[in-house]
Amino acid sequence: MTPASRPSRSIDLNSDLGEGYGRWELGDDEALLSIVTSANVACGFHAGDPSIMRRTCETAAARGVAIGAQVGYSDLAGFGRRFIEVAPETLADEIIYQIGALDAFARLAGGRVGYVKPHGALYNAIVHHEEQAAAVVAAVRAYDPGLPVLGLPGSEWLRQAEAAGLTVVTEAFADRAYTREGRLVPRNRPGAVLHDPEQVAERCLRMATGEPIEAVDGTELHVRAASICVHGDSPGAVDMARRVRAALTAHGIELAPFTGGGASGAGR
Repeated sequence: MTPASRPSRSIDLNSDLGEGYGRWELGDDEALLSIVTSANVACGFHAGDPSIMRRTCETAAARGVAIGAQVGYSDLAGFGRRFIEVAPETLADEIIYQIGALDAFARLAGGRVGYVKPHGALYNAIVHHEEQAAAVVAAVRAYDPGLPVLGLPGSEWLRQAEAAGLTVVTEAFADRAYTREGRLVPRNRPGAVLHDPEQVAERCLRMATGEPIEAVDGTELHVRAASICVHGDSPGAVDMARRVRAALTAHGIELAPFTGGGASGAGR
């Protein structure tokens, strides 16, 4: 299938949510679920637990927010931000396990998992790691070949997903710096994460309207995306997400899930 297309004046806002664990809380999911249109819900491998997964799905479903499986490496201690050399067959099984676990809670809430987005180190690895990208593609196809997949434009992951017949959806990042090649600047480098809400809101507006943004080296970069990710675990995340949403709607841009059917996942 071809990459998902959207009307020129419509875009999705997604955020990584449900990333607490037990008594440990991360981010303000309640507030963010009143701002975003798609929720990438942690599936228990890098963060999240059954109670958090169920609660996040219930809130998302009640608010018409699309539920996506935020799948990652089995790495609670490292929050899924450490690369793991794992056999492709094992990785595929772990991805299927995570999607299925979240889908159970989504269905109990009256919805279903509507798409898949890798998390953290896995997301970055499959930009170029062919074997792991193939494993994630195989997992999604095995579970439900109708599930759209969300990822970085030009990534190996989306290339293989499209070749396998999956619906691919490109995304941009509100608060992450880009290289001139359109890759994310690694988090351990200076300037990798942007913190000025006004700068971030203006940047998102430019991306949503097809205007270029500035790469980390100062060159102009066009980032074509059907969804913009606003991180939920950074300082001031809620205020930043509100400003991004306000900037977009003030300029007549409709905010809607790219799945087309909110929490139910209908329309895919």
